[in-house]
Amino acid sequence: MGRQVSTRYLLIGNSAGAIAAAEAIRELDTAGPITIISDERHPAYSRPLISDYLAGHRSIKQTFLGGPGFYSKNGIETVLGTKATRLDIEGRAVELDDGTALRWEKLLLATGGSPIRPDVAGISRSGVFTFTTLDDAVALRREIDAASRVVVIGGGLIGVSVSQALVSIGAKVIIVELMDRILSAALDSQASAMVEARLREAGVKVITGRSVEQIIGARENGRRAAGVVLDDGREIACQAVVSAVGVSPRTDLVSGTAIKTRRGIVVDSHMMTSCPDVYACGDVAEVYDFARGETRPNPIWPNAVMGGRIAGHNMARAPGLPARAYEGSTNLNAFNYFGMAIVSAGIVEPPKNGGYRVLRSQTSGGRYRRVVLKDGRVVGAIFAGDIQSAGVVYGLMRAAIDTHRFEKALAAEDFSFASLPPHARQRLLDRAGIEEDGRNAGR
Repeated sequence: MGRQVSTRYLLIGNSAGAIAAAEAIRELDTAGPITIISDERHPAYSRPLISDYLAGHRSIKQTFLGGPGFYSKNGIETVLGTKATRLDIEGRAVELDDGTALRWEKLLLATGGSPIRPDVAGISRSGVFTFTTLDDAVALRREIDAASRVVVIGGGLIGVSVSQALVSIGAKVIIVELMDRILSAALDSQASAMVEARLREAGVKVITGRSVEQIIGARENGRRAAGVVLDDGREIACQAVVSAVGVSPRTDLVSGTAIKTRRGIVVDSHMMTSCPDVYACGDVAEVYDFARGETRPNPIWPNAVMGGRIAGHNMARAPGLPARAYEGSTNLNAFNYFGMAIVSAGIVEPPKNGGYRVLRSQTSGGRYRRVVLKDGRVVGAIFAGDIQSAGVVYGLMRAAIDTHRFEKALAAEDFSFASLPPHARQRLLDRAGIEEDGRNAGR
């Protein structure tokens, strides 16, 4: 048997959720041993910034979270580049791939998501990449140069982000998207068309309504990707392929245990799983979506941070200190593609017969706004080109404020916080105070 060690708080994962949890634990317990395990070799880094690294806008160190000495300052032991392979709930232990058995008193599962590998012949060839980790970006930057031609499979958020970064370093990019438009999960058809126009202006070729059926190898060395074949028979030569069709919750570690899963790990409002003293947060956990009124994985950075803070507080709280509850989240995306700033949140393409109302406006200056309402409450929004008031509309959504008395103003070009009636302004201010208090709890 390998080495056996013990810790009070074991955090599996080393990204936004785990770091937020560690900070929340230290606010309540300044001495309890904390151990972070990750199969990635890097200190915690910002996943949204890996595109900036690939584009050459940041160094690797400039993507790191927490600043120099974060782990030592907070008394955190790290086990990086090591994978947790088996979870023993009853024995409160985790086995690692180096043979170590690590016992814990409180456990957080912040294992994130795994890139989905499409069922495409040749997907295992060299020269086929994913784009969800810093090492993915390092590998792409090592392999791709200005002479490269790259096929990106998938026109979602990951696919468009990696395409923009590749264009920045001079590569020629072809996006192949199965749906009839790009970014279909985040934007409506109008906003998708605006982004696609920007992509084409930047030299990106966009092929929609088609799929990649095969990745073919080079004549001189069949192991290396040299092109793709589409479902209509077209063959596209390239030097690399990026598979960017999404991520799925990384639940393999809890498979076969008593921890309940559906699409992700099921947690209650305290971020605790179906097993006592075992918590989960981030991309691997199902949380309440307040726009849709259902629980589901919500793989966005703010959700991981808030869920991690709630989990950390509840893991470390002393008897008598109230538990904190997470009110949930909804999908919230803010990005800038080739100079076009966009924010989207909640339900952006509602079903036709669901009782939704859609307000929209578009100006000749390339600005577009869409607000989705149900029963007078905002449940979705898109802001493109001008995002100044997006935060106000998102606040109305989050606070479930009745907009019947002022809903016409929501789509107005000059809409702002000042456009709201006094009671709505006060509700948003009160809520901002609650959230600020939640973030500062224990400080």
